[in-house]
Amino acid sequence: MRRVVRQSKFRHVFGQAVKNDQCYDDIRVSRVTWDSSFCAVNPRFVAIIVEASGGGAFMVLPLHKTGRIDKSYPTVCGHTGPVLDIDWCPHNDQVIASGSEDCTVMVWQIPENGLTLSLTEPVVVLEGHSKRVGIVAWHPTARNVLLSAGCDNAIIIWNVGTGEALINLDDMHVDVIYNVSWNRNGSLICTSSKDKKVRIIDPRKQEIISFSNITDAFISRKTWRSQ
Repeated sequence: MRRVVRQSKFRHVFGQAVKNDQCYDDIRVSRVTWDSSFCAVNPRFVAIIVEASGGGAFMVLPLHKTGRIDKSYPTVCGHTGPVLDIDWCPHNDQVIASGSEDCTVMVWQIPENGLTLSLTEPVVVLEGHSKRVGIVAWHPTARNVLLSAGCDNAIIIWNVGTGEALINLDDMHVDVIYNVSWNRNGSLICTSSKDKKVRIIDPRKQEIISFSNITDAFISRKTWRSQ
């Protein structure tokens, strides 16, 4: 029989690993079992959730600081439980939010030149979830607006400037929320859940405008954008 080989336009493309001095080396990435990338990057810094004793922590490195990272390098370490998710503010490259197993969301101000000492005091602590917080996502266009989702099946939209909850969507989901994503202008959010449903939610009206059933038992954190 003649063997059929599938043709690909990428068949002559080969990747090349970067040199060691262009990599971040010897970082103790968190081993917490959660559906997260455990890292976030912006034009100035890369943040990585790391192993920490007695609480949760993440490391913030300037993009140019590559190579072997010293084990004593300072961290952001104000949570009392493991950090599950982090997200850089799209409007300020020195502001980052973190969600944790301690049921809180914290917002941090990173020094202009990066960390020289461990950072333990957040700018604001957002308390409203009754179970661990696994998702944080900044609003794409509005300043000081942050979304969080937890294992309590609730989505909270915060005013970071005042530390108050603007909207609490606690009756939209009957099971664990796997992912939440804003659309491009921040008027809608899309969620996937353990109940095998994808929902499009208008947060201002606090109502589900459409939903669809899915066949996969597990929907990982995938982005959604409206056209």
